[in-house]
Amino acid sequence: MSEIITQEQRLDFLVEEFKADSNEYKNLETPKDTEGKRRILRSLMNIRMPKEMAEEVVKVQDEYLKERATDKGIVELSEIPDIREGISIWQGDITRLAVDAIVNAANSQMLGCFVPMHTCIDNCIHTFAGIQLREECSRQMNQLRIKYGRDYEQPTAVPMLTDAYNLPAKKVIHIVGPIVQHKLTPALEKDLADCYRNTLDMCLDNGLKSVAFCCISTGVFHFPNKRAAEIAMETVQGWLRAHPGQMERVIFNVFKDEDKDIYEGLLS
Repeated sequence: MSEIITQEQRLDFLVEEFKADSNEYKNLETPKDTEGKRRILRSLMNIRMPKEMAEEVVKVQDEYLKERATDKGIVELSEIPDIREGISIWQGDITRLAVDAIVNAANSQMLGCFVPMHTCIDNCIHTFAGIQLREECSRQMNQLRIKYGRDYEQPTAVPMLTDAYNLPAKKVIHIVGPIVQHKLTPALEKDLADCYRNTLDMCLDNGLKSVAFCCISTGVFHFPNKRAAEIAMETVQGWLRAHPGQMERVIFNVFKDEDKDIYEGLLS
């Protein structure tokens, strides 16, 4: 491999390497424009099963993703206002946050989203962390299947901790939220509260002082946004009262204006 210096060179190299890694798409025509190449690379990363890749390719991927993170703009904890007693609301892309942990709304397979270019948080986090994240999730799931059986799936509200790799955050906490299939029930509300409580317990156990929560279960899992926010706020505030001084900051990361308004209303 000749020396790769520019971001465009890295992108060209990675597109060709990920194409070659895929039997189905190795002959795919590469777009000429940068955005087209980015879409192809992300899509190939999204569909790739967890497995090792050549060290030199991973090295270039890491350099590429680190620069992408810088280009998107890394947001430090000091830049996020503390609204009330260690709680913040921040609207935007959670993959930009340089905090101790960000929370990923995962599914029970715990391997990320395999839908090319999907806009879910699971897809975004895995894309910009790099292929090592799916590999680590797979290793952890394989160990759990050795313990619990080959059909094991991650239960609702049981968090899994991984490194964050090329994300600005230090760690990712993956958690499966409750799925509302028909009507909202007290059991589903308890499951959602457990997601927040168990994640904060994991932070405490691992010395993580700042965490950014996404809006767990409010997307394709169909939990009503307002009730989800109420449960999240009640649970986090209760946990912080029970564990004074243990967390520097809990951030509610929102993407939609609707969720921002709901959370701001709860803290007003």
